[in-house]
Amino acid sequence: MSVFRVSFLSLPLLFVCAPGAAHAAAAAAERPDDELVVTAFRTPVEWDKVASSVTVLDQQAIEQAQPLAVTDILIRTPGISMTRNGGYGTTTSIRIRGADAGQSVMVIDGMRISDPSSTAGGYGFSNLFADDIARIEILRGPQSILWGSDAIGGVVNVQTARATKALEGSFSFEGGSRDTINARAAVGGTSDLIDWRVSGSTFSTDGISARSSGTEDDGYRRRAASGTATVRLSSEISVDLRGYWVKGRNDFDGFAGDTPEYGATEEWTLYAGLNAVLLDGRFTNRLAILQSETDRENFNPARAIRPMNFDAHGRVRRYEYQGTLKPSDMVQIVFGAERDEQRMTTASPNDSAAPYVLTPYRTDTNSLYGEIRLTPIAGVTLNGGVRRDHNSRFGNNTVFSGGAVWSLHEGNTVLRASYDEGFKAPSLYQLFSDYGSAGLRPEKAKGWEVGFEQAMGKIARLSATWFERDTDNLIDFSYCPSDVPSNCYIPGTTVERFGYYANVKKSHAKGIELSGSLEWRGLFANTNYSWIKAEDRTIGSTYGRQLQRVPRHMVNGELGYLFPFNLKASVAVRYSGETYDRATGTFKLDDYWLTDLRADWQVLSGLALYGRVENLSDKHYETASGYGSLGRSFYAGIRSRF
Repeated sequence: MSVFRVSFLSLPLLFVCAPGAAHAAAAAAERPDDELVVTAFRTPVEWDKVASSVTVLDQQAIEQAQPLAVTDILIRTPGISMTRNGGYGTTTSIRIRGADAGQSVMVIDGMRISDPSSTAGGYGFSNLFADDIARIEILRGPQSILWGSDAIGGVVNVQTARATKALEGSFSFEGGSRDTINARAAVGGTSDLIDWRVSGSTFSTDGISARSSGTEDDGYRRRAASGTATVRLSSEISVDLRGYWVKGRNDFDGFAGDTPEYGATEEWTLYAGLNAVLLDGRFTNRLAILQSETDRENFNPARAIRPMNFDAHGRVRRYEYQGTLKPSDMVQIVFGAERDEQRMTTASPNDSAAPYVLTPYRTDTNSLYGEIRLTPIAGVTLNGGVRRDHNSRFGNNTVFSGGAVWSLHEGNTVLRASYDEGFKAPSLYQLFSDYGSAGLRPEKAKGWEVGFEQAMGKIARLSATWFERDTDNLIDFSYCPSDVPSNCYIPGTTVERFGYYANVKKSHAKGIELSGSLEWRGLFANTNYSWIKAEDRTIGSTYGRQLQRVPRHMVNGELGYLFPFNLKASVAVRYSGETYDRATGTFKLDDYWLTDLRADWQVLSGLALYGRVENLSDKHYETASGYGSLGRSFYAGIRSRF
């Protein structure tokens, strides 16, 4: 059973000001039992030995939230906000603790996934749906020691289900508003030789107009598959094979309103790893290769000759070695070496039959890292780490981390403190596009946090975390003055450009995350509150201004009841405060409250019926100026395991 963190400051809102509070998915890492471990540290770590803030969502919490997209449940957790340019399938990004959209790492089944052809080089969440997912971990704060570039805001670690029987399967089917259909199925098995599972899904919706001013629906179609297999060659040697594939097509609008334009995206990732367990299980080794590719194309059927008006391809190939040495119960050492090879081609073909050029660009990064975790006395854990990266463009970069955890009263009281550093390498687009600058340096962040968690038996749990983070060398678009200096020409040409990317900004973020949960007999309640003051610290007119699309206040909560006949019903709310839409200017996006109703009835063992109403009040809101959002929506479905 999952246990959740809930904001004790916003707890009164749960019972007084709001009809309910956000979903169980809003919870942060709490100990459901003595065996909970966190895997976002690239090796299992016991919950009460983790110095950083982490949210753990198990399969029960995910199913109770009934998300379509993974972002639907991420925004129910502390410190995360989302921006989406319309309905499902449109450009979607998240911000963790106010960090920029490209400053977080996405991991699926241990495979780090990103799109090096995108502007910031990070992961686009538009095609990531909750397919066959058994667990989600959100690790907040700078985490570059183990995850390298981009890990400034945090890490989202998704794990798909694993087989537990000789042969098993599952399926779900749901339909709803706007002719939405979502179907998923999986099958797997386990034996002495092999554990395996494969899954597939399909999704379609007529959608809404991507632009608020539009009247034409912009639909979305998606197909996806994933698979894992572990082959045990002996008691000490095993092979891991993993894969993930998704293909989507989404309609979108131009800035003026309705257009017939659409985009096509295909992503795939393959992983092969060799595992060796030595010294009676005290020394584990993993040697792996991973390749991830993303193809993105945009089309405008209104064009006379060539409908395609954008063509991008990104590829990442990674070579990884990791060792985990546990000489005693008091000491755990994780160390490794990596090579990351990124490639990109992009083009914007004109409306003619003339061939267009796809010029390849590349960067390579070699890395070494190590982290030690010590438990000198019972209940006290100390950790420290260092990472050294050498990038083919900017050279060397080193980050450090340290932390401490004190677990008291049999784990009912936990105190945490950590200092962590992160960095983000310039993306290939920022380096080599028509607006690129080859001399860009990495963005760098230093952050710290302190927090506590307190359990009151099995009835209630409270927690609070304070964090701060400074980020320097932020890469932003710099507009050219009228006198046109040398960096206002496209590199290698005499063609003028109106701007370029440069390391010109700084930011400071601080905040508090308050969470808690209550469970008494059939009644359950949970909520969280995040206050994030993320400010521009660049000298100039924007100094001290809240960063764009980062709400200062966010609230989630849920109130529900489990009836004796296995029907679970709840009402959930989510609040997002007002935000600036742009880095400059005075226009703000309004704050909003959303209310959802959910029900899940376990009809038989392995068979459940579920349904929900989202945005019950049909609230109009925007997460990006000029782009629409989903109004009142109804969904119903069936879920089975066998």
